[in-house]
Amino acid sequence: MDDQRLQWRKPGSFLLVAGVFLAAAAAVSNAGIGEFDEHWEKRRVAAEAAAREVYKPDPFNVTNEFNHAVIRSTERGGVLRRELSGKNSKYKGPCLATNPIDRCWRCRKDWATDRKRLARCAMGFGRGATGGASGKIYVVTDPGDGDAANPRYGTLRWGAIQAAPLWITFARSMVIRLTQELLVASDKTIDGRGAQVHIARGGAGITVQFARNVIITSLHVHDVKHSDGGAVRDSPTHIGPRTRADGDGISLFAATDVWVDHVSMSMCEDGLIDVVQGSTGVTISNSHFTNHNDVMLFGASDSYPQDKVMQITVAFNHFGRGLVQRMPRCRWGFFHVVNNDYTHWLMYAIGGGMSPTILSQGNRYIAPPNIAAKLITRHYAPEWEWKNWAWRSDGDLFMNGAYFQASNGAINRKVKGSDMVKPKPGSYVRRLTRFAGALSCRPGEPC
Repeated sequence: MDDQRLQWRKPGSFLLVAGVFLAAAAAVSNAGIGEFDEHWEKRRVAAEAAAREVYKPDPFNVTNEFNHAVIRSTERGGVLRRELSGKNSKYKGPCLATNPIDRCWRCRKDWATDRKRLARCAMGFGRGATGGASGKIYVVTDPGDGDAANPRYGTLRWGAIQAAPLWITFARSMVIRLTQELLVASDKTIDGRGAQVHIARGGAGITVQFARNVIITSLHVHDVKHSDGGAVRDSPTHIGPRTRADGDGISLFAATDVWVDHVSMSMCEDGLIDVVQGSTGVTISNSHFTNHNDVMLFGASDSYPQDKVMQITVAFNHFGRGLVQRMPRCRWGFFHVVNNDYTHWLMYAIGGGMSPTILSQGNRYIAPPNIAAKLITRHYAPEWEWKNWAWRSDGDLFMNGAYFQASNGAINRKVKGSDMVKPKPGSYVRRLTRFAGALSCRPGEPC
């Protein structure tokens, strides 16, 4: 990689981001909160402070560390032919952890009795997420969600709203139809390993709002619809009115230190994953997305410059059949899109506006047969404007006519060009993403 290609645009200094927060505070959307009372105001202030703390003034240190870990992982033991066989074939051999996140825990027989080991395994910008590692284990035994204002002990909602840290697991496989959006409090892990847990059946989705330190892993989230709002409890001591929720599968609103891993998502009414309103320190990894139009939205509006603080890693995911666009669509922040497998899109894969920095590294892009959809990128701005943004492709694999339209904006960074770590090339992606999506894990066996 030459020096010219490494001149990225930096997404604003820490002082600039802090100033943006102060300027934008009055413009904060109510985000479904029917009454923005003293309780929610305190949570908003705490969330903005957390975002300033988590923000990395030089994000390339994080991307470097990530790429280095992938290289170490793939060089350990070499690349086996069996690991490169078809992703969709049913693998019946020994446990294969094909990327560094999975190598941290997946092939251990004791994963079910040492669940909290997962808290050591986050990488990328969401690497600070430890979820409920410091708390007790809470087991969901009741798939019901009949009363969002007064949830029963044993339900997912009861555990998600507790003030204390909790590591939430499931007693058995279940389908949960949420009557209202599930508001997840800080210091929570929702861990579906060992069961097949579906957030589905036309119910509402999962919302992390003004919260910090959340892990969501091994869930199926699909067929989520909007909810009309009503009285919803978000903590043991607070209940308030919620307005209509749009029907996102997972929504992060002013959330920090969040890791979403090994989820399978499809067919939600709005987006599959939305990350908005100054959320930062987020990693989305090892997940499988299918059958959806607007897949991921990072940054809700051109009028929210506080999203300059947004820093997100998208890694080891499979963007599969039936996807149309927004994988992701980005505004304002810094986005590391690395070692993902893009096997389908109908319009475009990656888009954005408001001068985001997008670093596409080591992805595999397989264009659709449609001659009008070979372009991976879409810039939501006139050419004279987006040409000065910082969108780069490094080590990507382009197939079936796919091409990435880069832009030439410069960035001042502390990492020297000679110290930059190149990603594993896109030819490795089939291996790295092979086990994307919710896992079928059995206690006492490698997952």
